[in-house]
Amino acid sequence: MKLVFIHGAPATGKLTVAKELLNMVAGRLLDNHTAIDFARTIFDFGAPGFWELIHGVRLAAIGAAARQDVPLIAMTFCYSHPDDLRYFEQFESFMREERGELLPVYLHCSDQEIAQRIGNADRIERRKTSSMQALTSFRLTYNDAPVPNANCLHLDTGVASAEATAREIVRRFHLDSDPVRST
Repeated sequence: MKLVFIHGAPATGKLTVAKELLNMVAGRLLDNHTAIDFARTIFDFGAPGFWELIHGVRLAAIGAAARQDVPLIAMTFCYSHPDDLRYFEQFESFMREERGELLPVYLHCSDQEIAQRIGNADRIERRKTSSMQALTSFRLTYNDAPVPNANCLHLDTGVASAEATAREIVRRFHLDSDPVRST
């Protein structure tokens, strides 16, 4: 199994790129907000136990996918260094144990580009960071950064479309040899 770990700041296009990627190769989506939305049914955002539950859900989902031979998971994540390093290291360890591959992708773009994207209706409806003021608050708490991995692919989503970005992920990680998903 391959785990494409797509991370970056809010509104850098993680979910959009993941969906484009899955239009090109066979796999499944593990959206960051699916786990967050689930945890919100039990806890207030950020309450004690909140992040641990989210991480447990993510690990359980990846484990279930591995047991059922899902070929690829495209996972979105807002990685904050160094706080989330332990979680990333657990994903790395799990993938090694499963003889899988963890493929880290860091998406970034300018604040001007983020400002154009951040207030869209889908972001508001899904309770994502949806204003530049909220992004500023996010950045005071979380240190958006690429994961410390030499294999991490850095892509600027402000200069390439989501489709072109997904194509670059496919090219860089040789996912083109995987079965193409039927449309």
